[in-house]
Amino acid sequence: MFNFFAADTAKVNGGYNITGNDYNHIVNVLRMNMGDKFLVSFDGKSDLCELESISDNTVFAKIVEENYQNTELPIRIFLFQGLPKGDKMELIIQKTVELGVDTIVPTEMSHCVVKLDDKKKKSKTARWQAIAESAAKQSKRNDIPKVLEALPYKKALEMASELDLLLVPYENEEGMSATKKTLQKLENVKTVGIVIGPEGGFAQSEIDLAKEMGGIAISLGKRILRTETAALTSVAMCMLFTEMNDKES
Repeated sequence: MFNFFAADTAKVNGGYNITGNDYNHIVNVLRMNMGDKFLVSFDGKSDLCELESISDNTVFAKIVEENYQNTELPIRIFLFQGLPKGDKMELIIQKTVELGVDTIVPTEMSHCVVKLDDKKKKSKTARWQAIAESAAKQSKRNDIPKVLEALPYKKALEMASELDLLLVPYENEEGMSATKKTLQKLENVKTVGIVIGPEGGFAQSEIDLAKEMGGIAISLGKRILRTETAALTSVAMCMLFTEMNDKES
């Protein structure tokens, strides 16, 4: 079943007015017919709707069942991702959105090869946000995760330190039993941050600062993971632990 996100002003008269790119997708790409059903997500909820009418530039989707499904995690995951090379950031955004991440913060670290000026930051952020929206539609999320503009490491950590729990996967950390014990803290928090180093890893000063600001270094196993693999693994671990222990699941 297809999923679309509605604008703030779209909900009217027991349904949604859908325009723009989504209108084109419904009418010209999917060629939907009257009565076809799909999901419309608005304000953190997804309603089951059916196509009731089509005009020159607007589709009206009547609500059949409100709050049809909730695909969001009971915790909010913030990913602070060290800027990687090439198109790895796009992969990280796409897959972590599918896994349930709430917010992605591209982070400038000592060993980052990629450097973004203000103009590049804006264009990259716009593209990354579009990828997040596409992934949210595909995975039937209730909300579109936010991709923020890249932040310097210290500012990113200041933001991360406001969260209930801060995890720092680190290749020099040993012991999955400690990781397991740390993940159990997820049962009692609402927000969790994950800080991932770039291809070159963390500088020691960055690890020290993260710990000073409340970060807990954890291991992801005996193998050295690429930055994109570490990001996906960390978010997946939090997602699986949370959903397996969620009494409402």
